[in-house]
Amino acid sequence: MTKTNLEFRTEVKQLLDLMIHSLYSHKEIFLRELISNASDAIDRARYESLTNSGIMENEGGWKIKISADKDAGTLTISDNGIGMTRDEAIAALGTIAHSGTKEFIAALQSREVKDNPDLIGQFGVGFYSSFMVADKVTVVSRKAGIGDSSGVKWESTADGFYTVEDIQKDQKGTDVTLHLKADEKKYLDEWEIRGIIRKYSDYIEHPVVMDIEREKDSELKKGEKVRVVEEETLNSGKAIWLRDKSQITQEEYNEFYKHVSHDFSDPAMAVHFRAEGTSEFTALLYLPSRAPFDIFYKDFKIGPALYVKRVQIMDHCEQLIPLYLRFVKGVVDSSDLPLNVSRELLQKNRQVEIINKNITRKVLDTLSDMKKNRFDEYLRFYKEFGRILKEGIHYDVSKRETIADLLIFDSTQKAAGTYTTLQEYLDGMKEGQEEIFYITGSSRAEIIKSPYLEAFRDKGYEVLIMLDEVDDIVMSALHEYKGKKIKSVIKGDIKLDKPDEAEKEAGKKLETLIALIREQLKDEVKDVRFSGRLRDTACCLVADEGGIDPQLEKLLRSMGQNVPENKRILEINPSHPIFGAMNRLFERNPKSAVLEEYINLLYDQALLLEGSKPKDPVSFAGTVTRLMVRDAEKE
Repeated sequence: MTKTNLEFRTEVKQLLDLMIHSLYSHKEIFLRELISNASDAIDRARYESLTNSGIMENEGGWKIKISADKDAGTLTISDNGIGMTRDEAIAALGTIAHSGTKEFIAALQSREVKDNPDLIGQFGVGFYSSFMVADKVTVVSRKAGIGDSSGVKWESTADGFYTVEDIQKDQKGTDVTLHLKADEKKYLDEWEIRGIIRKYSDYIEHPVVMDIEREKDSELKKGEKVRVVEEETLNSGKAIWLRDKSQITQEEYNEFYKHVSHDFSDPAMAVHFRAEGTSEFTALLYLPSRAPFDIFYKDFKIGPALYVKRVQIMDHCEQLIPLYLRFVKGVVDSSDLPLNVSRELLQKNRQVEIINKNITRKVLDTLSDMKKNRFDEYLRFYKEFGRILKEGIHYDVSKRETIADLLIFDSTQKAAGTYTTLQEYLDGMKEGQEEIFYITGSSRAEIIKSPYLEAFRDKGYEVLIMLDEVDDIVMSALHEYKGKKIKSVIKGDIKLDKPDEAEKEAGKKLETLIALIREQLKDEVKDVRFSGRLRDTACCLVADEGGIDPQLEKLLRSMGQNVPENKRILEINPSHPIFGAMNRLFERNPKSAVLEEYINLLYDQALLLEGSKPKDPVSFAGTVTRLMVRDAEKE
């Protein structure tokens, strides 16, 4: 027998400290988390036993047993599931292999966390919640199917270290023993345990049992009472997704959601349906009310749990939903798939494709109904998941317009905090307007003052305001909506009006000056042309119609991506007084150093308006200062 002292990884130390000192309410969720872990271990063993006869349930079937020892002050949660080897125990209990761990800990540290136990389950760290109520935790485990009684004992007092010891264990599975703190002994009370299980774990498929001592009539002596101990099941164990919807309360739906998602918040919506015909399956799916911290990480677990004839095949089946619905949680139970189905087979299985299409349609229909009939709820949901939903515009051509109908937008003609849709935009289009216009940027306040909107304000045209970095990709993929083209106001050529005679005349007078500007800035811009979008501002930079959006370009560069050179087009406002002054200067002296200085200054101004910094900030500041001095001396 070897006993080894090991140190927790840094992030686990931080997590344990937060568990012990920061989380004060809802401590009872520790039992939910441990029962859920035990259920997962049994699901894994049951699945592997289909192909490995060495992994079979013990006599009496799969079960989770709770044992309360009031004399010792310990609470033990035991399962006869898959168990762990020594290395697996170290990996599972000594480290947190999760890319979002740092963000999770930062979230715990940055907010008032005592009433936010939902943060625990979201990051798969439920085991550590044991230390909220226990000053020592002992885990004894034996891997199923190893052929002998070799096991492992893991133990910690949350002091930054833990011990691992080789032991002998008669039965496969895992026993987690909590040595409860002096002021947490209420969790040894039968009725307290019953209440927690009824609240959080009633729908665990496997029986959660406990030895209960009761007084009963003696079978030997009439009239006498004897005390007997009987094993009693504390949960209903009925798969909720197989029950009729009319028999399930909202509270029951909510609690099952918390079980499958490890989220403490109620879901935004439950989607429960049964499909029959070419593919028979039952689905109980949930739309969460808040986005998990790690939903944009590569290793975010996608897809509902997949069951085949009530046997869990995998925790997260990503083939069952499209990527843009990755926020959907829940369970899918199929009658048609084989029990030994693998991830490889799922990728080519027609039944899975049918299930995927059904789920996608049902979820989108549910969102459409929510948007139509419960808009306030939908708005809260959209603020959490709208950015993800938009991805479907890019990836799912067949559902492009359906998803477009679910999008909501800020707009130049809406007050802050109120929103519009594409259909409402169409209904409000001005006579003669042929396109749907949008603008991207980093904030509404900045966009509202943007010079790119000057001509649109004059015409009374509504412009959709889009603040997510992916918005330009999304709108470019959508391209049009119900026959109306979708166009960015910061890309391509804009012609809202035909130029009048005065504008044409002003343009002719500036042709040679434009040629000079074009020559001087040939290394910086693709072209110089007159603008159809400016009214009061002298100039601006625009991308080609199919060019990359400036916001997206900045994002890609910040991520270290190699972005190809993307020269902008400099648009000038020929009616602006600066160009009349520059033209007179040009006519007097085409090689004027002041004129060269003005041209560079115009380009730097255009960069600032775009949200970029001047090409040479020092030179820009010097030029502005000289102009200020020159102007002041004239006074």
